[in-house]
Amino acid sequence: MSGSRPVTPVRAGSIERYDAETDVLVVGFGCAGAAAAYEAAAAGAGVLVLERAGGPGGSSALSGGELYLGGGTPVQHACGFEDSPGEMFGYLAAALGPHADEEKLRLYCDGSAEHFQWFVDRGLEFEPSLWDAPTWMPVTRDGLMWLGENAWPYNEIAVPAPRGHRCATEGFGGRLVMERLVAAARRAGAAEHADTLATALIVDDTGRVVGVTARRHGQDLAYRARRGVVLTTGGFADNEEMLADHAPHLLGHGKVSDGLDDGSGIRMASAIGAATRRMGTVELALTALPAMVTRGMLVNAHGQRFVNEDVYPGLFSVAAVLTQPAPYWVIIDEEGYESVPESERWGVVPRFVTETLAELETELSMPQGALESTVGTYNTYAARGEDPYFHKDPRWLRPLTGPFAAVDPRAGFHQGGRTSAGAGTGAAGFTLGGLRTTVDGAVLDVSGGTVPGLYAAGRASSGIHGEGYVSGTSLGDGTFFGRRAGVAAAGCY
Repeated sequence: MSGSRPVTPVRAGSIERYDAETDVLVVGFGCAGAAAAYEAAAAGAGVLVLERAGGPGGSSALSGGELYLGGGTPVQHACGFEDSPGEMFGYLAAALGPHADEEKLRLYCDGSAEHFQWFVDRGLEFEPSLWDAPTWMPVTRDGLMWLGENAWPYNEIAVPAPRGHRCATEGFGGRLVMERLVAAARRAGAAEHADTLATALIVDDTGRVVGVTARRHGQDLAYRARRGVVLTTGGFADNEEMLADHAPHLLGHGKVSDGLDDGSGIRMASAIGAATRRMGTVELALTALPAMVTRGMLVNAHGQRFVNEDVYPGLFSVAAVLTQPAPYWVIIDEEGYESVPESERWGVVPRFVTETLAELETELSMPQGALESTVGTYNTYAARGEDPYFHKDPRWLRPLTGPFAAVDPRAGFHQGGRTSAGAGTGAAGFTLGGLRTTVDGAVLDVSGGTVPGLYAAGRASSGIHGEGYVSGTSLGDGTFFGRRAGVAAAGCY
């Protein structure tokens, strides 16, 4: 998708008439937009949401639906875990770092238990049960999952507690999350215009954002916002030009998006002097199945391990794609593969199976003896329940014995007949950088002041993340700060 569409700001004095007026204009109806629309409407403001697609949902509706929440939620208590905002902050500051936004992160952790209740009040239900193994996404309705909190080195930084909350549905839960949030925004009084692409910001003579121009069904439109405009237009994973300029690590890989994350909101705001943050930071997901990776090992093209395989899978993915020579392989033995229940295999089958490691090295074009050395060292320590080099949890340590298999992440997953976005290179991702904002969503300009009348949340903004990522912090961050942006915009006169 091209980034060349003009986004030149429009002077308010040039608008002859507005096609619609409202108090708060929200651009984008994903999770952040729905949260902003709900809170602004609940605060008594008139709210109109513009959505470029035929209906709400966006990339949020296609997500797994994980919500990273903690600090002592009822689901955590029901599963026997004590948690606090401080321990949650300790883990996230490390896992989302280095250079996580500590001011936003502290607010997010302190308000996390309340934010959980906000989701419950919007109609989401959570089963009081735990999925107790590394995974991209449970195949059950369990309401809680680990997201690397109990893996080294994070288990030495903060007391481990699972914080991945999942609403009561099997498989991808983003659709259900969005159904509830959209319904809540509508009940609160928010109106919406679908098939409406925002094209530029409208700015008055004082520099205040007072609306947007848009295009719907071939017609040029103008919308006025009396109090504020909230940009929740998503990231820029689908804009090849922006990726080349800012986040080239994602070029050539699959995209985790609805195909419309073209950075339009970021570009519109940048055109009036808005500042950005972390534009080069991306999240990457290697289509390697954690259930197999933990039972075996993840190696690079030279047959070398490089991470403890029981970490949050996004962390081993980034470590692979950004630091290791490709291709990457999951090495597992027959016992390990067979111990993965078929429902948890996601259609993944080995590409190569051999009796010996020497034969497998030949199939994988690895240096002679490299894989034999890696597995030999691993087995020596695994027999003692140790992993001195990478500190994998003893629960997953066991000497590997032939026959051996190599699973190729480039084949992707095939869960429920759905091939993952990572098929091809073995990786897919999205952007984490965006507009620099205050904790209340006000967009900052390049001089450090706020852009009057303009707010942003979700992937269009730079949220709590530094260099790292954990599942659930997109929906969690987007809705938490979307709520704050909606309240702030409603009170902006």
